[in-house]
Amino acid sequence: MPGDQAETSLMEKTKSDGWDHSSREEFVRYYADKSIRPAQLEHFRSVRNTILRVLNLRNKAGRKYDVLDIGCNAGGQCLDWAQDGHRVYGLDINQPLLELAKTRARESGFNIDYQLGSATELPWPSESMDICMAAELLEHVAEWKVCLKAFAQVLRPGGVLFLSTSNVLCPIQREFDVPLYSWYPAPLKRRYERLAVTTRPEVANYVKYPAVNWFSAYSLGAELSRQGFRTMDRFDLIDTDNKGGTAKFAVACIRKFPPLRFLGHVCTSGTIILGIKQ
Repeated sequence: MPGDQAETSLMEKTKSDGWDHSSREEFVRYYADKSIRPAQLEHFRSVRNTILRVLNLRNKAGRKYDVLDIGCNAGGQCLDWAQDGHRVYGLDINQPLLELAKTRARESGFNIDYQLGSATELPWPSESMDICMAAELLEHVAEWKVCLKAFAQVLRPGGVLFLSTSNVLCPIQREFDVPLYSWYPAPLKRRYERLAVTTRPEVANYVKYPAVNWFSAYSLGAELSRQGFRTMDRFDLIDTDNKGGTAKFAVACIRKFPPLRFLGHVCTSGTIILGIKQ
């Protein structure tokens, strides 16, 4: 039967690469719905516009790029770039969501190269991409430094790496349904990680690989700098052209005074870093 063949193929893939590509139905259903909500679609456009604004300062506006979305989920970000005319590639460890992404691309008439796999080992050649995105991914992979090296390797010189992940500085987070979890000591976090993969999967929204890493813009930026990237954080990336005078003044103060920048990071629930490969 086709279903039996698909299940056997998935089991063989899981055994061969050491990763579990299955998923809980609740997790798939949640992200399938979330990826098409108006607010999420607007978020995808905002990420694309931010990256292109940085690249347009270096290249001719309107240029089309090779774009890789690592941890592409149901493919919403990939579709947004494809609709803008770019050559798009996506990778995810979750086979049900990846199959949904393929179906949505096919139904929309776009040829997106989707691959099943892990962020620690990318199936594309070195220096083959202009843009690499990994949204809400690094916190879920224990070998996160291996991921960064893989991202850097696949990017061309001058390429852009866009990361969004957890923020250890802010008490508000979306990874675990536990108040102030970002500030918990490591032993207590390990306890909730075990619960999330055993008796209480709902505490981490039924995710197969719960968050195990907690970053700050400072620590992640420092690691990217060591790997040859020039970095910008969320406040460097704010487009002030269409903002009022008060907002422009506030952003300028945050950028100029380190204590204000630190306070800004404490007040935002995630870490955003953009790196340009030197």
